[in-house]
Amino acid sequence: MNNRILTPGIMGFGSLYTVIQTSAVFLLGVSGASALVGVVPFLLQMAAMVLLATVLYTWLLGGKFSNVHIMLLVGVVLGGVLGSLSGFMQRMLTPSEFDVLQARLFGNISNARSDYLPYAIPIVLAVAALLWIRANTLNVMALGRTSALNLGISYKRELIVIMALVSLLVATATALTGPMMFLGFLGAILAYQFRDTYSHRMLFPMAVLFAYTILAGSYFVLRHIWDSRGAVTIIVELIGGAVFLVVLMRKGRL
Repeated sequence: MNNRILTPGIMGFGSLYTVIQTSAVFLLGVSGASALVGVVPFLLQMAAMVLLATVLYTWLLGGKFSNVHIMLLVGVVLGGVLGSLSGFMQRMLTPSEFDVLQARLFGNISNARSDYLPYAIPIVLAVAALLWIRANTLNVMALGRTSALNLGISYKRELIVIMALVSLLVATATALTGPMMFLGFLGAILAYQFRDTYSHRMLFPMAVLFAYTILAGSYFVLRHIWDSRGAVTIIVELIGGAVFLVVLMRKGRL
């Protein structure tokens, strides 16, 4: 697809996470938030997000739907529908329930529990290793669909596999800390800007470094400049949204 704007976050991951959390509090009250704490709920949330992404990408990347504009439109509509559903349920909550829910809807590293890490870390390392091994395939696919097919790459199959792996990483991070829609976008776009290469074995470490720097910088601003303990996602979304618009306007296309 050769596209740097369409991301799993824009395709509705954050909205799905919000629906899961809101539904639990809406149906079970304040105890619903506690019901989603634990290794089993953590893994179930991951599975739900990966399943959604896999079905969505398999459907959209096949046949006549293999079009970035259609994918973006579906992502926006899906996010809007899930967001409206969450908004409706939130209006029915009591103030105390709403307050508990809001604390879980902002991405924050402090949300991550130590008992999740023995499961999250091996998943992330395994997926990262698989992406590293497939780096040469990614380099070829970055040349475009036609070039990749001419060089013997099964473009559609590889694209779905890669998107499934990326979705697993995003699902793990979202279930662990909460939604940070623009963090992955910022890390990737800055890596592309500062490292003008198709070599993903150079781009991957750069993206990780930028993402870590953005998180650390956001925490520094919150704790030492604003003297606030608010959710770091506020700064990430503010900067990420601005960069997203700048990149979109500069490219003039998706």
